[in-house]
Amino acid sequence: MKRRNLFFVIALIIGVAFSLNASLVMAKDMTADDLKQEAYKNIETITVSDGKAIFDKGGAIFLDIRTDKEYKAGHIPGSIHISRGLLEWFISKEISDKNATIVVYCKTGGRSCLGTNTLVKMGYKNAKNMDGGWKAWEKAGYPVE
Repeated sequence: MKRRNLFFVIALIIGVAFSLNASLVMAKDMTADDLKQEAYKNIETITVSDGKAIFDKGGAIFLDIRTDKEYKAGHIPGSIHISRGLLEWFISKEISDKNATIVVYCKTGGRSCLGTNTLVKMGYKNAKNMDGGWKAWEKAGYPVE
């Protein structure tokens, strides 16, 4: 009986190790664009004009996930800033309401796509990626600080 249990444990360990290795190999084959395309399938993406309409209506949170330097150079008025690399660690401290409407933006929409996907995975139900990001917002002549 003990030998049978030992065999089962060894087989289980080998199976788990094989599964983890296969997952790592698959992940290594993905590019940043692949990750972005996968994220787009799981999130809501809005245009900059949709973002402006939400901004004008009020009540939504605009989340800037660019670098500190980018944010200091200009941002959407009243936006919250959390750099993309720190998002998972600080979002719950800045936005605890998982039902809040959150419009996520970066420079052009790539980082915000990934950031929005992270928020969705963390349970934020109304997170939206603003495609075109800061560049499109600024180009449209919308308010900036």
